[in-house]
Amino acid sequence: MVFLTACTLSAALLAVSPTTDAPQSGFRHPIHTYSIVARDPATGQLGVAVQSHWFSVGSVVAWAEPGVGAVATQSLADPAYGPLGLTMMRGGKTATEALRGILASDAGREVRQVAMIDASGNVATHTGSKCIAEAGHVTDADAQFSVQANLMEKKTVWPAMAEAYRNTTGDLAERMLAALEAAEREGGDIRGRQSAALLIVEGSATGKPWAGKVFDLRVEDHTDPVGELKRLVTIQRAYNHMNAGDVAMEHEDFELANKEYTAAAHFAPDIVEIPFWQAVALASSGHVEQSLPVFKQVFAREKRWVEVVPRLAASGLLPDNADMLQAIRAQAD
Repeated sequence: MVFLTACTLSAALLAVSPTTDAPQSGFRHPIHTYSIVARDPATGQLGVAVQSHWFSVGSVVAWAEPGVGAVATQSLADPAYGPLGLTMMRGGKTATEALRGILASDAGREVRQVAMIDASGNVATHTGSKCIAEAGHVTDADAQFSVQANLMEKKTVWPAMAEAYRNTTGDLAERMLAALEAAEREGGDIRGRQSAALLIVEGSATGKPWAGKVFDLRVEDHTDPVGELKRLVTIQRAYNHMNAGDVAMEHEDFELANKEYTAAAHFAPDIVEIPFWQAVALASSGHVEQSLPVFKQVFAREKRWVEVVPRLAASGLLPDNADMLQAIRAQAD
């Protein structure tokens, strides 16, 4: 097994960003929390889910890159573990090699709690000896996940998370949410709760920093952050189906597009904008007759959308066809 020296580590970090510092000793961000990092063997998706009694926990703890890996950095957290761990895994190091290399250069390692998983499913976790009790972790190499927690009400929190993740069916998001909910049932963070986050990326590298995120959701300040995160995941599922429907329309797969749009409406039935854009996609692709009942449904719920139609035509997002526009507007009568 290969470990990086402190000098090699600093050089690797400078290659990412000349302004990013290597892990430093001493007090950093007091992100006492519980989290899970995992890889779905079926899809290759990688993710981090976290909750804490701390504002905007996701901005510090959760890091992931498509086709590379995922990192959770917490306790007296040093955010540098996130980008540096991803850089090392992108360069071919396993999660174990990356974590051990970074810890070797960090004089404050005993107040850190960090978990990493790479695109091959290798997982590594560190709970420093000075993390505030109750603190610990469960790492499952076979199931390709790790749960870790510190400053918990009970030492049963992280085992309950592991059990929930193993025994929940569904996709990666659903299983990770189940782990967070299990932590709450066991008492969770002894201070209470404030924020949560879920970051899931595709298993294959995209080469595009803006692409490959399946879920990138944060609840910054809420009385029930895990519950609110679960609500946002449902809405994101709707928009994921909307995006898939748009792609299907681009490929002129009308049947698949309708299936995806219907699924989107199922996940978020209260969002009127979802069927509106479905109708726009149908009309703009020549399926005007199929679009009219959808427009009618939208206009009956919120008439303001009638005024959006001519604006779309003026912007080229709908054909500037007088008869078609008249037929659409007639659905508001």
